[in-house]
Amino acid sequence: MEEKTFQLIKELTELQGTSGSERNVRNYMREKMEPLVDSIETDGLGGIFGIRESKQEDAPRIMIAAHMDEVGFMVGQITDNGMLKVVPLGGWNPYVVSAQRFTLQTRTQDIPVISSSVPPHLLRGSSSKNDVKVEDILFDAGFDSKKEAMEFGVVPGDTIVPDVETILTANKKKIISKAWDNRYGNAVLIEALEALKGEELPNTLIAGTNVQEEVGLRGAKGAVHKFDPDLFFAVDCSPANDLTTKKGTYGHLGEGFLLRIQDPGMITLRGMREFLLDTASTHDIPYQFFVSKGGTDAGAAHVMNNGVPSAVIGVCARYIHTHQTMFQIDDYEAAKEMVIQVAKTLDRSTYETIMNNN
Repeated sequence: MEEKTFQLIKELTELQGTSGSERNVRNYMREKMEPLVDSIETDGLGGIFGIRESKQEDAPRIMIAAHMDEVGFMVGQITDNGMLKVVPLGGWNPYVVSAQRFTLQTRTQDIPVISSSVPPHLLRGSSSKNDVKVEDILFDAGFDSKKEAMEFGVVPGDTIVPDVETILTANKKKIISKAWDNRYGNAVLIEALEALKGEELPNTLIAGTNVQEEVGLRGAKGAVHKFDPDLFFAVDCSPANDLTTKKGTYGHLGEGFLLRIQDPGMITLRGMREFLLDTASTHDIPYQFFVSKGGTDAGAAHVMNNGVPSAVIGVCARYIHTHQTMFQIDDYEAAKEMVIQVAKTLDRSTYETIMNNN
């Protein structure tokens, strides 16, 4: 892995932006994409996309989309003694929330905050330790009262985001960070656009990143309606399931990008599946099939407009939707090469073949 790639991943994963408050990531993506595309456009909810116009009159419109938001929380109430009750933004396992550092993002400043936990000494003889709910976990910024919290500008609706440093593992093969779901896709798109700079593409490429994926695939709907692509590719991260066995499980670190064939919201159409398989085989890109219990923006995109054939170019990671996610750089490199080759090869003839095979 080049140092430049690690620094890009580090910067993106350490940015803080949960659903509905993605501006930090959006500003970063605008700065990085602007020199690499013909134009930058945003949709009404805040998704941002760079457009590479094709010189071919009949070029298909190809949308490759990540999402900006990471899982986090929103302040729901401030208690009389200055503690914060929250609403989860995205899926959280309640057992990973307690005793972690977060940033409380107010209108005027960022404030350090930690999630509460009950010392085991106070749980002796209690059954409460067996019934943890996210909504019951309080967040503590050190305020002594509701009045003091409000004097610091805290109001319901403010967001709370994990605060984590991105680091390499000892063998330099993996990275530990927060928010790989889905800063992965944003990093891939930046490096893919850099690799494609100066190349004439056989398609009009719409590459960028949506908002509010973690709360119901909301941003993709407006973006797909606005940009009206012929085909849609989500670049997103999924959970690895390789801690105890690889036999009969999906998502293994080090075995290539994820070629998703089905999830609760989408079946990848035959033409799209065969195109991705042919592309990976032609360019010797490692891949693994993936069946998922969760969805991506492709699930929203494929039922928009008059129906948009969609697919996912994914990677897997351990412990997603927590403060500490582990992923393998080889999988990232495989996914990046896949995105590059899709953009370079998907011309009108290939599009028609995909549609005929669907």
